[in-house]
Amino acid sequence: MIVNMSDSATAEQIEHIIQRIREAGFQPHVTRGTERTIVAAVGSGGRRHEIEALSVAPGVDNVVAIAQPFKLVSRQTRPHPSVVNVRGVKIGGPEVVVIAGPCSVESREQLLETAHGVKQAGATMLRGGAYKPRTSPYEFQGLGIEALKILREARELTGLPVVTEVMSTEDVDLICEYADMLQVGARNMQNFALLRRLATAKKPILLKRGPSASVKEWLLAAEYLLSGGNDQVALCERGIKTFETGMRNTFDLAAIALAKELSHLPVVADPSHGTGKQSLIGPVSRAAIAVGADAIIVEVHPCPERALSDGPQSLDLAQFERVMRSLSSPLRAVLTPARA
Repeated sequence: MIVNMSDSATAEQIEHIIQRIREAGFQPHVTRGTERTIVAAVGSGGRRHEIEALSVAPGVDNVVAIAQPFKLVSRQTRPHPSVVNVRGVKIGGPEVVVIAGPCSVESREQLLETAHGVKQAGATMLRGGAYKPRTSPYEFQGLGIEALKILREARELTGLPVVTEVMSTEDVDLICEYADMLQVGARNMQNFALLRRLATAKKPILLKRGPSASVKEWLLAAEYLLSGGNDQVALCERGIKTFETGMRNTFDLAAIALAKELSHLPVVADPSHGTGKQSLIGPVSRAAIAVGADAIIVEVHPCPERALSDGPQSLDLAQFERVMRSLSSPLRAVLTPARA
């Protein structure tokens, strides 16, 4: 349930509603806007009729039900878009954020060359895998803590905030020491133990959509993070599995638009995993921005043919620079003001 306070509600009236929601057995979540305050009553097992009765309380405009099963993620709870702040880089603000870097950190030289190259081309964040979930146990699994140290060095040298994947609850504290944003990979979107642990972390989260997940399931996964106390969450569309065989995945542009319609969370587009083809990354990036993506995350490697993972879908530095130029075209100039 949502209690919409009137624009003239006093601080005492708002606090009274918060206390009454707690007394009814629900958890209050407050959104303070420029014109009015919204108090959401979230949880199960509470006394719903007591919340409905708050419609006659002083300072209350009306009480309405939350239409979606995801409560805190819903635009009903927070009508205005959220902004995720990653060490000063704002995902969900007026500018499109570009996150770039290799699928996995292979060496200090490889990562530093990539970090300097993508920054020069205009990227504002650096990605790189320290721990890699691979389909085969015999494939490269990442350098672990050594990679985290290299990522931290790259951030110090370039100023680019770092995002890297976390695979296990046991690794959360360690990765928080080195990274600025923690990525939940597609395979872990419904790893509820991991989501609950990350909900208590003091770091922004990049939540990738599972390859077979509906938009509803994706947003409910985000609900785990917000309900546990972490509201610094960005969604990431990375393609889904369909009957198509010409691409690694089918990139779901409509899901970006729908997620933006249903939720206040910013959305990041991953055309590298979404297509698996170098030639499609530029066009799909532009299309994603056109339907409302707040950021793109792209795999870049100094020499993709030598990459230990995801070489076929990685851009080299020259290709990435060309993609960045295409994103700075008049098309982007027209789109950007509408995002404010």
